[in-house]
Amino acid sequence: MIGTYLNTLAILVGTGIGCLLHGGIKPRYQEVLYLAISLAALGIGLENVVNNMQKSHYPALFIVSIAVGAVLGTWGNLDERFNRLVDRHSQSQLGRGLSTGILLYCIGALSIVGPVMAAVKHDPTMLFTNATLDLISSVILGASFGAGMMLAAPKLAGGIYLVAKYLSASFFSASFITEISIVGGLLIAASGISLLKLREIKTVNLLPALLIPVLFFLLKSWV
Repeated sequence: MIGTYLNTLAILVGTGIGCLLHGGIKPRYQEVLYLAISLAALGIGLENVVNNMQKSHYPALFIVSIAVGAVLGTWGNLDERFNRLVDRHSQSQLGRGLSTGILLYCIGALSIVGPVMAAVKHDPTMLFTNATLDLISSVILGASFGAGMMLAAPKLAGGIYLVAKYLSASFFSASFITEISIVGGLLIAASGISLLKLREIKTVNLLPALLIPVLFFLLKSWV
Protein backbone atom coordinates (compact mmCIF):
# COMPACT_ATOMS: atom_id res chain seq x y z
CA MET A 1 0.00 0.00 0.00
CA ILE A 2 3.00 2.31 -0.40
CA GLY A 3 1.23 4.26 -3.16
CA THR A 4 -1.81 4.85 -0.94
CA TYR A 5 0.39 5.96 1.96
CA LEU A 6 2.28 8.33 -0.33
CA ASN A 7 -1.02 9.72 -1.63
CA THR A 8 -2.21 10.40 1.93
CA LEU A 9 1.14 11.97 2.85
CA ALA A 10 0.97 14.23 -0.22
CA ILE A 11 -2.41 15.57 0.93
CA LEU A 12 -1.15 16.17 4.48
CA VAL A 13 2.00 17.93 3.26
CA GLY A 14 0.13 19.96 0.64
CA THR A 15 -2.50 21.04 3.17
CA GLY A 16 0.25 21.98 5.62
CA ILE A 17 1.97 24.13 2.98
CA GLY A 18 -1.36 25.74 2.13
CA CYS A 19 -1.99 26.55 5.81
CA LEU A 20 1.44 28.19 6.11
CA LEU A 21 0.74 30.25 3.02
CA HIS A 22 -2.73 31.15 4.30
CA GLY A 23 -1.32 33.22 7.17
CA GLY A 24 0.81 35.34 4.86
CA ILE A 25 -1.69 35.82 2.04
CA LYS A 26 -3.69 39.02 1.87
CA PRO A 27 -7.49 38.60 1.96
CA ARG A 28 -7.93 39.51 -1.71
CA TYR A 29 -5.47 36.77 -2.75
CA GLN A 30 -7.21 34.30 -0.45
CA GLU A 31 -10.40 35.13 -2.30
CA VAL A 32 -8.67 34.50 -5.63
CA LEU A 33 -7.41 31.09 -4.41
CA TYR A 34 -10.93 30.24 -3.26
CA LEU A 35 -12.20 31.17 -6.72
CA ALA A 36 -9.45 29.07 -8.33
CA ILE A 37 -10.35 25.86 -6.46
CA SER A 38 -14.04 26.50 -7.15
CA LEU A 39 -13.41 26.79 -10.89
CA ALA A 40 -11.05 23.80 -10.79
CA ALA A 41 -13.73 21.65 -9.12
CA LEU A 42 -16.27 22.69 -11.75
CA GLY A 43 -13.82 22.02 -14.59
CA ILE A 44 -12.61 18.65 -13.27
CA GLY A 45 -16.18 17.53 -12.67
CA LEU A 46 -17.33 18.47 -16.16
CA GLU A 47 -14.24 16.84 -17.69
CA ASN A 48 -15.07 13.56 -15.93
CA VAL A 49 -18.64 13.70 -17.20
CA VAL A 50 -17.86 14.69 -20.80
CA ASN A 51 -14.93 12.27 -21.26
CA ASN A 52 -16.83 9.30 -19.86
CA MET A 53 -20.35 9.94 -21.14
CA GLN A 54 -19.46 8.80 -24.66
CA LYS A 55 -18.04 5.53 -23.29
CA SER A 56 -21.11 4.70 -21.19
CA HIS A 57 -23.07 1.53 -21.96
CA TYR A 58 -25.75 2.46 -19.42
CA PRO A 59 -26.71 6.08 -20.26
CA ALA A 60 -29.59 6.16 -17.79
CA LEU A 61 -27.57 4.84 -14.83
CA PHE A 62 -26.15 8.22 -13.79
CA ILE A 63 -29.64 9.77 -13.83
CA VAL A 64 -31.01 7.00 -11.61
CA SER A 65 -27.93 7.24 -9.37
CA ILE A 66 -28.25 10.99 -8.82
CA ALA A 67 -32.02 10.81 -8.29
CA VAL A 68 -31.94 7.87 -5.86
CA GLY A 69 -28.82 9.22 -4.12
CA ALA A 70 -30.39 12.66 -3.64
CA VAL A 71 -33.54 11.14 -2.14
CA LEU A 72 -31.55 8.91 0.23
CA GLY A 73 -29.21 11.73 1.26
CA THR A 74 -32.08 14.15 1.85
CA TRP A 75 -34.00 11.50 3.80
CA GLY A 76 -30.95 10.93 5.99
CA ASN A 77 -30.31 14.69 6.22
CA LEU A 78 -26.61 13.97 5.59
CA ASP A 79 -25.59 17.51 4.67
CA GLU A 80 -26.96 19.10 7.83
CA ARG A 81 -25.49 16.38 10.05
CA PHE A 82 -22.09 16.65 8.35
CA ASN A 83 -21.97 20.45 8.64
CA ARG A 84 -23.20 20.35 12.24
CA LEU A 85 -20.33 18.01 13.07
CA VAL A 86 -17.78 20.21 11.29
CA ASP A 87 -19.17 23.44 12.80
CA ARG A 88 -18.37 22.16 16.29
CA HIS A 89 -14.71 22.67 15.46
CA SER A 90 -14.83 25.46 12.89
CA GLN A 91 -16.96 28.48 12.06
CA SER A 92 -15.58 28.76 8.52
CA GLN A 93 -16.82 27.08 5.34
CA LEU A 94 -14.80 23.99 6.23
CA GLY A 95 -17.76 21.69 5.54
CA ARG A 96 -17.88 22.79 1.91
CA GLY A 97 -14.11 22.48 1.64
CA LEU A 98 -14.06 18.97 3.05
CA SER A 99 -16.85 17.69 0.82
CA THR A 100 -15.12 19.19 -2.23
CA GLY A 101 -11.70 17.85 -1.19
CA ILE A 102 -12.94 14.33 -0.55
CA LEU A 103 -14.58 14.23 -3.97
CA LEU A 104 -11.52 15.69 -5.74
CA TYR A 105 -9.18 13.23 -4.02
CA CYS A 106 -11.34 10.13 -4.45
CA ILE A 107 -13.12 10.39 -7.80
CA GLY A 108 -11.53 9.87 -11.19
CA ALA A 109 -9.67 7.22 -13.13
CA LEU A 110 -6.38 7.67 -11.27
CA SER A 111 -8.07 7.61 -7.85
CA ILE A 112 -10.06 4.46 -8.61
CA VAL A 113 -7.82 2.51 -10.98
CA GLY A 114 -4.63 3.38 -9.09
CA PRO A 115 -5.45 1.38 -5.94
CA VAL A 116 -6.76 -1.50 -8.08
CA MET A 117 -3.52 -1.64 -10.09
CA ALA A 118 -1.51 -1.53 -6.86
CA ALA A 119 -3.55 -4.34 -5.28
CA VAL A 120 -3.91 -6.63 -8.29
CA LYS A 121 -0.73 -6.00 -10.29
CA HIS A 122 1.50 -4.53 -7.54
CA ASP A 123 2.04 -1.44 -9.69
CA PRO A 124 1.74 1.84 -7.71
CA THR A 125 2.68 4.09 -10.67
CA MET A 126 -0.81 5.56 -11.10
CA LEU A 127 -1.03 6.31 -7.38
CA PHE A 128 2.31 8.14 -7.53
CA THR A 129 0.94 10.29 -10.37
CA ASN A 130 -2.27 10.89 -8.44
CA ALA A 131 -0.24 11.90 -5.37
CA THR A 132 1.35 14.71 -7.40
CA LEU A 133 -2.06 16.02 -8.49
CA ASP A 134 -3.44 15.75 -4.94
CA LEU A 135 -0.41 17.62 -3.58
CA ILE A 136 -1.17 20.61 -5.81
CA SER A 137 -4.91 20.54 -5.06
CA SER A 138 -4.34 20.22 -1.31
CA VAL A 139 -2.06 23.30 -1.24
CA ILE A 140 -4.88 25.42 -2.69
CA LEU A 141 -7.51 23.80 -0.47
CA GLY A 142 -5.34 24.27 2.62
CA ALA A 143 -4.78 27.92 1.78
CA SER A 144 -8.51 28.42 1.19
CA PHE A 145 -10.08 26.44 4.05
CA GLY A 146 -7.32 25.94 6.63
CA ALA A 147 -5.87 23.04 8.63
CA GLY A 148 -9.23 21.26 8.89
CA MET A 149 -8.69 20.04 5.32
CA MET A 150 -6.24 17.47 6.71
CA LEU A 151 -9.33 15.48 7.73
CA ALA A 152 -9.76 14.66 4.04
CA ALA A 153 -6.39 12.87 3.94
CA PRO A 154 -7.64 9.36 4.94
CA LYS A 155 -8.76 8.67 1.40
CA LEU A 156 -11.15 6.20 -0.12
CA ALA A 157 -8.11 4.85 -1.99
CA GLY A 158 -7.13 2.69 0.97
CA GLY A 159 -10.60 1.17 1.04
CA ILE A 160 -10.54 0.56 -2.71
CA TYR A 161 -7.13 -1.12 -2.36
CA LEU A 162 -8.39 -3.50 0.33
CA VAL A 163 -11.59 -4.28 -1.57
CA ALA A 164 -9.59 -4.97 -4.74
CA LYS A 165 -7.43 -7.45 -2.81
CA TYR A 166 -10.50 -9.58 -2.07
CA LEU A 167 -12.81 -8.90 -5.00
CA SER A 168 -12.23 -10.13 -8.52
CA ALA A 169 -10.27 -7.60 -10.54
CA SER A 170 -12.92 -7.98 -13.23
CA PHE A 171 -15.39 -6.12 -10.95
CA PHE A 172 -13.34 -2.94 -11.50
CA SER A 173 -14.00 -3.10 -15.21
CA ALA A 174 -13.65 -0.20 -17.63
CA SER A 175 -17.45 0.00 -17.69
CA PHE A 176 -17.68 0.31 -13.89
CA ILE A 177 -15.01 3.00 -13.77
CA THR A 178 -16.79 4.90 -16.56
CA GLU A 179 -20.13 4.92 -14.74
CA ILE A 180 -18.71 5.82 -11.31
CA SER A 181 -16.64 8.60 -12.93
CA ILE A 182 -19.74 10.13 -14.53
CA VAL A 183 -21.63 10.19 -11.23
CA GLY A 184 -18.56 11.41 -9.34
CA GLY A 185 -17.90 14.06 -11.97
CA LEU A 186 -21.41 15.43 -11.53
CA LEU A 187 -20.90 15.62 -7.76
CA ILE A 188 -17.56 17.43 -8.17
CA ALA A 189 -19.17 19.87 -10.61
CA ALA A 190 -22.01 20.41 -8.12
CA SER A 191 -19.41 21.29 -5.47
CA GLY A 192 -17.86 23.81 -7.85
CA ILE A 193 -21.24 25.41 -8.57
CA SER A 194 -21.98 25.63 -4.85
CA LEU A 195 -18.56 27.11 -4.02
CA LEU A 196 -18.99 29.70 -6.78
CA LYS A 197 -22.34 30.57 -5.16
CA LEU A 198 -24.15 30.11 -8.45
CA ARG A 199 -26.67 27.94 -6.61
CA GLU A 200 -26.76 26.39 -3.16
CA ILE A 201 -26.32 22.63 -3.64
CA LYS A 202 -26.15 20.30 -0.65
CA THR A 203 -23.45 18.10 -2.15
CA VAL A 204 -23.18 15.80 0.86
CA ASN A 205 -26.83 14.84 0.36
CA LEU A 206 -25.86 13.59 -3.11
CA LEU A 207 -23.03 11.31 -1.94
CA PRO A 208 -25.22 8.15 -1.73
CA ALA A 209 -25.43 8.41 -5.53
CA LEU A 210 -21.93 6.87 -5.64
CA LEU A 211 -23.30 3.65 -4.13
CA ILE A 212 -25.84 3.04 -6.91
CA PRO A 213 -23.33 2.08 -9.66
CA VAL A 214 -21.55 -0.16 -7.13
CA LEU A 215 -24.79 -1.97 -6.29
CA PHE A 216 -25.74 -2.16 -9.97
CA PHE A 217 -22.49 -3.85 -10.96
CA LEU A 218 -22.58 -6.15 -7.94
CA LEU A 219 -26.06 -7.33 -8.92
CA LYS A 220 -24.96 -7.62 -12.54
CA SER A 221 -22.03 -9.84 -11.55
CA TRP A 222 -24.31 -12.15 -9.54
CA VAL A 223 -26.97 -12.53 -12.24
